[in-house]
Amino acid sequence: MKAFNDLADFSNEEVQALVELASRLDTHPEPEALKGKVLALLFLSPSLRTLASFQAAMVRLGGGSFVISPDMSIHGLETRPGIVMDGAAAEHIREAVPVIASYGDAIGIRAFTERKNVEHDMQEREFSSMTGLIDTPYINMESAMNHPCQSLADWKTMDDFGVPANGGKFVLSWAYHPMALPLAVPVSTLHMAAKRGMDVTVLRPEGFELPAALMDKAKSAAAASGGSVRETDQRKEAMEGAHIIYAKSWSSTRHYGDKLADQKLREKYLDWCVDEPWFANAKEDCRFMHCLPVRRGVVVADRILDGPRSIVIPEARNRMLAQMAVLHQMLGGKK
Repeated sequence: MKAFNDLADFSNEEVQALVELASRLDTHPEPEALKGKVLALLFLSPSLRTLASFQAAMVRLGGGSFVISPDMSIHGLETRPGIVMDGAAAEHIREAVPVIASYGDAIGIRAFTERKNVEHDMQEREFSSMTGLIDTPYINMESAMNHPCQSLADWKTMDDFGVPANGGKFVLSWAYHPMALPLAVPVSTLHMAAKRGMDVTVLRPEGFELPAALMDKAKSAAAASGGSVRETDQRKEAMEGAHIIYAKSWSSTRHYGDKLADQKLREKYLDWCVDEPWFANAKEDCRFMHCLPVRRGVVVADRILDGPRSIVIPEARNRMLAQMAVLHQMLGGKK
C-alpha cells in the first residue's frame, strides 16, 4: 500500500480485509510485525485521538514514531506558497515535508485548510501539494475533505455492533456547534456509509447542505453497493427506522468562508442537540456515534452520551486498531 488517502481508492473487499485484519491484530497481536520501522507524524492541525492512536498503533506493532507540529518546531513552519519569508517562520513546508518524510518509512499528514473557498478545498490542493513533494508512503490523517482513518474505524465499529450494511439505515445529522467546523468528517462519513451499502440520510437545516459533487460521489458509491443517499431537514422523517445516528457539526456551505454569516445562520439552530426525543421513530437499539471531541449539552445530551445508545468509546478505540491494519499493510507486516 503506497497511500491511504480515501476509502474510495479501495474496493469494498479491500476495506473489509482491513477491518478483519484490525480485528485479528486486536485478538492476536503481532508485537514485532513492524520492528525497526518508523512512522513520521506531521500535525499542522491539533489532535488527541489521531496523535495518540497512531503512536499506540506503532508501539503495539513493534515500531516507533515521532511527531512534528508547528507548536513544537523552534523555527516555526510557513505553509503559504510564494511567500517572502521575512516574518517569524524560518522553515517552509516545501523543505520540511521532504525532510520529515525522509526520516520515516511512512508519513502521516494532518492538515486542515482555511475554509475560504469550498471549490478550492474540494480539490485538496494544500494536501496534494505536500504529498507531491515525497515518494514515501503516506497516510491522510485528515485533510480539507477527507478523513479515511476515521471512516475505516467507523466501518469496523458498525461491524462490531452488528449494524447491517444492506438494509441498515444511517442518519448523518448536523448538530449545533458555536464554531464553523471542517467538512472532512461529515463528507468522509457520508461516503463510508454509502459505500458500505447503507441507506443514508443527511439530516441538516437549510444552509448546511453538503456540496453537490460530494453528494453525487456518495450516491455513486451507494448505487454500486446496494444502498441509497438522500437529504432532508425533517428530523422525524429522517430518524424513521434508523440503526445509527452519527452527529457532527460542519460549516455552512451557503456561507463558506464568511464567518459572520455562518454564525448568524447557525445560531438559529441551537435546538439541534441530539437527545432522547430524537429516537422516537428510530430502531429501539439505535446507536449514537460521533468522531470526538464532542461538546456535551451542545451537540448531544449527557444522557445519550453516557447511556446505552452511545458507542463513541469503542469507536475511538477502533481508530487505533484500524490504523494498525493500515500500517501493517503499508509497512510490510505479514498478511
